[in-house]
Amino acid sequence: MMKKFSFTINSHPYDVEIKSIEDNLAEVEVNGIVYAVQFDRQLETTKTPKLVIPTSVPSTSQSEVKTSAPVSKPKTGAPGGAICSPLPGVIKGIFVNVGDKVKFGDKLLNLEAMKMENIINSDKEGTITAINVTVGSSVLEGHVLIELSK
Repeated sequence: MMKKFSFTINSHPYDVEIKSIEDNLAEVEVNGIVYAVQFDRQLETTKTPKLVIPTSVPSTSQSEVKTSAPVSKPKTGAPGGAICSPLPGVIKGIFVNVGDKVKFGDKLLNLEAMKMENIINSDKEGTITAINVTVGSSVLEGHVLIELSK
């Protein structure tokens, strides 16, 4: 925390450094002498938020996500396999069609999530039997985007 202040009280200079604050106790150094100061009430300290960025990987598992947001719900499992949304977002582009044969790593969709564009690649081989979204569709994590057959 370490904040430094300079005061003049009754013509006497004071250099004050706040070393730490925990609950209602502070460690304060005044003109080189350290004091433990207790407050009558617990002080609210501000905390710096931490940025957590999840890793986006196509998921083949089906997860139920409950929300009151007006977006489509995850569909039930598809025979042969499915490509699911790794996180909630909006479909910005579709690069394949029903009947296309895809292999591992082929580019399938463009998903915008948290103002970032994410390319969804195939994590399996097969033939596309259904595309369950259109450009502009809002999806939840776990939503079946594309269904594949072997």
